[in-house]
Amino acid sequence: MGAGLGAARAGYTALQMAEAVFFGLIASSALVLGGTLGAYWDPPARVVGVLLAFASGSLLAALSFELFPDAYELGGATRAGLGLLAGGATFVVLNAWLDSRVAGSAQEEQHEKVEDAASGAAGGAVGFALLAAVTLDGVPENLALGVSLAGEADSLTLLVAIFFSNLPESLVGAVGMTKQGRSRAFAIGVWSACAVILALAVVLGRAALAGADDRTISVCLAFAGGAVLASLADTLMPEAFEHGRPLNAFATGVGFFVSFMLAEG
Repeated sequence: MGAGLGAARAGYTALQMAEAVFFGLIASSALVLGGTLGAYWDPPARVVGVLLAFASGSLLAALSFELFPDAYELGGATRAGLGLLAGGATFVVLNAWLDSRVAGSAQEEQHEKVEDAASGAAGGAVGFALLAAVTLDGVPENLALGVSLAGEADSLTLLVAIFFSNLPESLVGAVGMTKQGRSRAFAIGVWSACAVILALAVVLGRAALAGADDRTISVCLAFAGGAVLASLADTLMPEAFEHGRPLNAFATGVGFFVSFMLAEG
């Protein structure tokens, strides 16, 4: 696979840029869709939990069959392992800092923010904390998608996982904003702006690795995978467990199977 990856990274052509833009728009379109739905519809908490569980299973499959295996093959166990741990540690540190800066308490759990936003019980600051947290989750995922496009891995698996991750989070966030007195147009506009930022992250991830050597791309793949894994453990799966029981385990399995079939197809 290494030779194929090297050939794929020979240059960053207009066609490759167009591919990155296309993948970024598809992945981030879920934010616009979720924001629009949330502005007009307040879904049952279980629906949100099941969607998050499906996204969790999809991201696990993408990490297991796309990101980390490529990192291991290109750079070996040491680089892949250190990159994975570094990515996870970076996410944890930044997420804790964000909580302390925006939410006012580094001890407040992410699923509590979602629950408060959905119930409308919190002030406006929590709605924006949720938006910031979704952005923080989405940046490493979308960078990882861009990184995967630099190789010959099937990026469709990660694309599907990110789409179903973005949809329920933006939906719940828009519900919280409208319940806090924000207009529907405001909620849709904010989540659309977030979508643009995350789409640019895909393009940046792809452009940054144009012509990179195997060792560099190995570390980047593993780092992105570690950040995605940390976001799963810290955000997506706890929220799915909180809101999606008893269907969360089944939905996680379905998401894993769908992404596995996409990776093997």
